[in-house]
Amino acid sequence: MKQDLILTVNGVSYTHAVEPRVNLGDFLRHDLGLTGTHFGCEHGVCGACTVLVNGATLRSCLMFAVQAQGCEITTVEGLSDTTGPLHPIQQAFRDQHAMQCGFCTPGMLLTVAELLGENPDPSEAEVRDAISGNICRCTGYQPIVDAALQAARALKGGAR
Repeated sequence: MKQDLILTVNGVSYTHAVEPRVNLGDFLRHDLGLTGTHFGCEHGVCGACTVLVNGATLRSCLMFAVQAQGCEITTVEGLSDTTGPLHPIQQAFRDQHAMQCGFCTPGMLLTVAELLGENPDPSEAEVRDAISGNICRCTGYQPIVDAALQAARALKGGAR
């Protein structure tokens, strides 16, 4: 039996009937067509499915869509308008080559967005701590750390 779900995703309000057993990530990907949210382990370990729920990171594989009733969700698609420039975090990831296969990138971007929202001037150690819950098998993490620090400077209006 489907339940009505009302939530806001990337600034757009949705009312959608959803099966109670559908997780948030599947809802975003299959019902709303927002395929930037990736699935890796489906156990909340890898961080690939990370989204922002009311501004806080959350593993979308661990939350049922119906639990997001009334919430504001941000996916990687919500970081910037596809017709405009990249978000400073996205630009920093591009500049620093902080992605290779790109599988972890959406979760990393949103994790960095949460970090910089809470701490606009993080140290390298604070960045490493923040991203420690996201697994990347390609970059060795240093480019991601460099990108987060560049994004912090850009968001504060400093040099890139």
